[in-house]
Amino acid sequence: MPMQLQVGDRVELKKQHACGCKEFEIIRTGMDIKIKCVGCGRIIMLDRETFEKRVRKHISAK
Repeated sequence: MPMQLQVGDRVELKKQHACGCKEFEIIRTGMDIKIKCVGCGRIIMLDRETFEKRVRKHISAK
């Protein structure tokens, strides 16, 4: 069953971004997930399967 994700939720990934931040904000959901790094603002797009494997924890919900 897919994770319950909404735009505006914050998640922590297993690997940190190049800027050193592990926290990301979800800005688009669907078959692909678009996330924005909280540290530097870079936008990354991942397919849902890869994204769900990389999530460590759901930090906050909108």
